[in-house]
Amino acid sequence: MKKIQILGTGCPKCKILMANAEAAVKALAIEAQVEKVEKITDIIKFGVMITPALVVDGQVKSAGKVLSSEEIKKMLK
Repeated sequence: MKKIQILGTGCPKCKILMANAEAAVKALAIEAQVEKVEKITDIIKFGVMITPALVVDGQVKSAGKVLSSEEIKKMLK
């Protein structure tokens, strides 16, 4: 099962990225745990300085932009 994390403090862009990640997982019909990481200390542990960010299985895939569900699907395949 994939672990997908959305790093962000709850801004509108973070919420859109979360929704897009959930849509990508649903469209691909894969097993994945999608979670939100909102604590600044936890976000910094990933080395991310700009949010929103997308982390897949512990690897930062994107930071500072809102990916579409199509872009996320490509990363998950």
